[in-house]
Amino acid sequence: MAPKVLVVLTSVGFIESANKPTGWYLPEFAHPHDVLTSKGAEIVVASPKGGASPLDPLSVELFKGDASASAFYQTQRALWEQTAPLASFRGRAGEFAALFFPGGHGPMFDLATDAESHALINEFVDAGKPVAAVCHGPAALANVVLTGPAATPGQTLLAGRRVTGFTDAEEAQVGMTQHMPFSLEARLAQAGGLFEKATEPWAPHVVVENGGKLITGQNPASSVGVGEAIAKAIGL
Repeated sequence: MAPKVLVVLTSVGFIESANKPTGWYLPEFAHPHDVLTSKGAEIVVASPKGGASPLDPLSVELFKGDASASAFYQTQRALWEQTAPLASFRGRAGEFAALFFPGGHGPMFDLATDAESHALINEFVDAGKPVAAVCHGPAALANVVLTGPAATPGQTLLAGRRVTGFTDAEEAQVGMTQHMPFSLEARLAQAGGLFEKATEPWAPHVVVENGGKLITGQNPASSVGVGEAIAKAIGL
């Protein structure tokens, strides 16, 4: 039986202060999807609200010359237009090999504080399953407090763990710093994470921690590497 990876997308599609659409970022789902499915994995997609998850239109435009992203956009639309509600996956970590959060600015506004998402992450952690995220996807990890029997009171998911995500410098370069509810780089560190980044903005950087149980990537260029790290962690 093919291992299944549960992908969680945002349900937020517009940033009021910037007066612009947002959502999840095309290559950050497309590239890991291609890596994982080419190795035999099955992809199942959820979002907080279920139904269609908004795809950031700017990512479609910027990556129209990317063969993987373009093909994914043309052929896999049902994956993000027919997502299942996140709450429907509670208690089902045993069905999946890994949990993955693509980025885009959307997760900063919903997955960062979503109680169902936090509970689901805890279920995967307790089951010893890999949890992965790329770019702004680590926002989903930033506020998670562990609830399992081995956790100490108030222990965060990231405490003492190496982690990466979209940096302050990268956020400034895309002109979105003032429109974010928090600095992702700072919040990951505040959660006890040992924040790492590439030597220069936009270069790929993937961090694999806890024997492959925690996988994070810095930016869109890190998406393939995150997919490969997930595949390795689940034995593909």
